[in-house]
Order: sequence, then structure tokens, then C-alpha cells
Amino acid sequence: MKTIAIISQKGGVGKTTLATALAVAAQNDGKSVAVFDVDPQASATFWRDMREAEAPAVVSVQPVRLAHMLKAAAEAGTDLVVIDTPPIAKDTAFQAAEHADFILIPTKPAVLDVMAATETFKLVKRATEPPKPSAVVVTFCPVQGREVPDTEDAILKLGATLAPVRIHSRIAYSRAQQTGLAAMELEPAGKAADELQRLYVYVCMNLYAPAQEVAE
Repeated sequence: MKTIAIISQKGGVGKTTLATALAVAAQNDGKSVAVFDVDPQASATFWRDMREAEAPAVVSVQPVRLAHMLKAAAEAGTDLVVIDTPPIAKDTAFQAAEHADFILIPTKPAVLDVMAATETFKLVKRATEPPKPSAVVVTFCPVQGREVPDTEDAILKLGATLAPVRIHSRIAYSRAQQTGLAAMELEPAGKAADELQRLYVYVCMNLYAPAQEVAE
């Protein structure tokens, strides 16, 4: 079983949107998937409550029981678990990072968000030794302007890995989230669906490909 943790020390950067969409993409790829919602706000759980389809499973998990629930998921034959974490709660982020095979750090292209991404990146490095593979993905990107390139430059200067996919500010993301869907289900041929699918492929490269192959 593989585990993705989506971590950010700032709220409103699209963690739950990415968690649920990646889970749907994996489900469409034939994998048995579960989203572990360790955020007290329970956004992923509310998304599941609105969803008509039975899969993917979304389980509200207390952080103290994360290790136990991951073990149970592996024993049940789950292929992939996506952990949706709360902002600010460093202890929970530490736990998620410790159990993850790959860590995705979403950030908006704004000063305060980049500062939060910096702290998250440092947290990830401290949480595991050696540091777990991770990447920063820029979300809510405007179509034009210097904000995104400037943000990406700042991320690279930290020594962090930058995901080669930008998640733009598109209405399909919010509409899908409000109806228990992922953007690729709401608009299968849309630009949001394409972004999410490319992000899923990138995540799979890091989860399943040999390290040398990913580096290339």
C-alpha cells in the first residue's frame, strides 16, 4: 500500500480538493483508494456525504489513531491512502509525514502562502530522516501575471521540488467540491480535469517509479 500526505500550514490552499480529486483519479485507474480525513473541519468527510458514488471511501480519523488505521487499510487490501491534513496542527502534520511515501505541499501564489509553504517544507524535512520525497504544487494560479513565476522561483530557492503542474483558479474545482464530485467527473474534457490527471500521473511517478527514473 502507498500513502500520500497533503500538508500545508495554511488553510484555503486546496488540500481537500486535491485529496479527493487524486483519490478519484486513482479510483478511475483501477486502484482501491481511501481518503483519511484527519482535519477537524472534516471537509473531505462532508464531500463524501454529498457524493452519490460509493467510492472512494472517506474515513474521518483521529490523528492518534492514524497509524492503526493505516495498518488496517493495508491489511484490507487498500492500494492507496490519501491523507488530508489540517492547517497549523504541526503534530498532525508530523504524523502524516512520517507515514507518507510521498508528500504534496499545496500553496497559493501569494506572499503569506509561500511563507507557510516554507514552514511546511521545513517541517517535512524535520519529520523524517532521511526526508520523505515531497513536492510543492502551486494552486489557485491566475491565468496571467508575475505571481506564479515569482512563487515558483521562491520555492526552488528553498531547495524544494516543484511539481510540474499548475492548478489554476477554475470554477470547475469549487463546483465539483460542492456537489461531491471531482473536477474530472464534473467536466471530463475540461482544463481542470487535465490538470488533475497530469498531477496524478506525476504523483504516481514518485510513488511507483524507481528513484533514478523519477530523477530523470
